[in-house]
Amino acid sequence: MGLLEGKKLLITGALDEKSIAWKVAERSFEEGAQIVLTNAPAALRFGKVKELAEKITAPIIPADATNLDDIHNLIEKTMEHFGGPFDGFLHSIGMSPNIRKKREYTNLNYDFYIKTLDISAISLHKMLQVCWEKDALAEWASVIALSYIAAQRVFPKYGDMADAKALLESIVRNFGYWYGKRKKVRINAVSQSPTYTTAGSSVPGFDAFFNYADKMSPLGNADADECANFCVALFSDLTKKITMHTIYHDGGFHATGVSVEIMTEFETKNE
Repeated sequence: MGLLEGKKLLITGALDEKSIAWKVAERSFEEGAQIVLTNAPAALRFGKVKELAEKITAPIIPADATNLDDIHNLIEKTMEHFGGPFDGFLHSIGMSPNIRKKREYTNLNYDFYIKTLDISAISLHKMLQVCWEKDALAEWASVIALSYIAAQRVFPKYGDMADAKALLESIVRNFGYWYGKRKKVRINAVSQSPTYTTAGSSVPGFDAFFNYADKMSPLGNADADECANFCVALFSDLTKKITMHTIYHDGGFHATGVSVEIMTEFETKNE
């Protein structure tokens, strides 16, 4: 449909074909966007990003999203490639050392905890602040950060990532105000259904997360392809007045108290 014809976008976090960021990059390219890809140097070594880069004719700029020098370099090189300001970026960055080390929320390693917040949330603020300093985002640019409903509700196995997502959504609102006033830049979080990505599947009990959400959601879980389509809509000019929102792309999970399927599963007869 050419929804993103002429748009210039920076996509973070694509690792392999299961990644939401990978799907967003593909769909954005199909809709006419020019793309720059970035990921951490370690992820680039074991991921398949080069395949995606060749497919969509995109340069890859390595960057550690917690390192300000790397982010400055990333934004400068992205502007050089595009010949000036660009039209938005996808923040698809998240990792918890505590979850990787199987530490429960009540027994966190605090050095790991700070890393979780830095990687998964503060990195968004750092990217936005560097863009602000360099005037890197064009008027009416669109920034999307991927979130999860654990920012709002308790999911015990999601650990300190829940805190990171809550912080991420706060940054979306606060920076959304300032960037909206300055350059009409819109910033939104997309709270996605549990999705079988490489990162998502590493959360303990992920199958239970997925199946429960699917039974609770009247439309069923949204998959990675559907999330990519929604991100295309948010990058497009059709959504120019939507900003500072956490938008639930979850088949209705967020608004459902209990579903018939879940009630049936737990129903017992009184003797």
